[in-house]
Amino acid sequence: MRVLFDARIYSSLFVIAFAVWMFSAATYADADSRLPSYKKVSGVSGNINSIGSDSMNNLMALWCEGFTRYYPSVRCQIEGKGSSTAPPALIEATAQIGPMSRAMKGTEIDKFEAKFGYKPTRIRTALDALAVFVNKDNPIEGLTIAQMDAIYSKTRKCGGSRNIVTWGQAGLDGGWTKRPISIYGRNSASGTYGYVKKVALCKGDFKDEVKEQPGSGSVVQSVSGDLYGIGYSGIGYMTSGVRSLPLAKRSGAPFVEASARNVLNGTYPLGRFLYIYINKPPSENLSPLVREFVKYILSREGQVTVLKDGYNVLPASIVEKELTKLN
Repeated sequence: MRVLFDARIYSSLFVIAFAVWMFSAATYADADSRLPSYKKVSGVSGNINSIGSDSMNNLMALWCEGFTRYYPSVRCQIEGKGSSTAPPALIEATAQIGPMSRAMKGTEIDKFEAKFGYKPTRIRTALDALAVFVNKDNPIEGLTIAQMDAIYSKTRKCGGSRNIVTWGQAGLDGGWTKRPISIYGRNSASGTYGYVKKVALCKGDFKDEVKEQPGSGSVVQSVSGDLYGIGYSGIGYMTSGVRSLPLAKRSGAPFVEASARNVLNGTYPLGRFLYIYINKPPSENLSPLVREFVKYILSREGQVTVLKDGYNVLPASIVEKELTKLN
């Protein structure tokens, strides 16, 4: 997806999925009070080019909307075809910002370093719960990671004893017992695909039956329209047509909701950071445009946008560490 962003026509370009996953008022107020407010500076203009994660398209567009309120002459071009497109774009200088819903692989870092002689700079921007969605009318209580692996993977490296192909095998009875599970997922260019493969499939292989979708929104839309469907994406893409399943790390452990609190305390099995990568030579300053855009993302205003899009704000201690990377 490519979005040419102009603050004056923003509403015609992007439909915002308002937050369905929020801090409690007390938790939000505490986090908000410790985050730095953004302060406008002079000398910022030009075009921001962002290439990378589809999962972060909404966030990038919302950040650009907020940023251009301070700098009306700035324009953003956002292209989200998957996290794996970010490293080549940074290497080829076709983008200054590389959003990724996973960390760069060692091979990707090596290619960047071979070109420039130093590593790319990684900035943590938000916390996400990678959610497992079923249709809103599916009554299943939850899944273990081993069950998810047995549904999605043909290698079952997480320890599942048998292949799961029906909802009865996943724990449902009655009219659901013999119903086959429709499996939806992302394509291999997606950082979300890579994260699920690593964490939920224990580095195993996806089944050939997985219906690969071009974006997170497509996964959620497919599950919403398929009573027997299951899919995964960032929690920020949740709609009224789907339900986020509680997950358990192992059999016998309690099911844990994909909430902000559970990501922060480490009990939800599929919590992750969302990143942007930038090209910053160690001995040089960033351009004012890139520096201020990253500072905006890490500001109170930028983190309010994170909440608005259904994700979780960074703790102030992490924001402080990320800001030091800009110096």
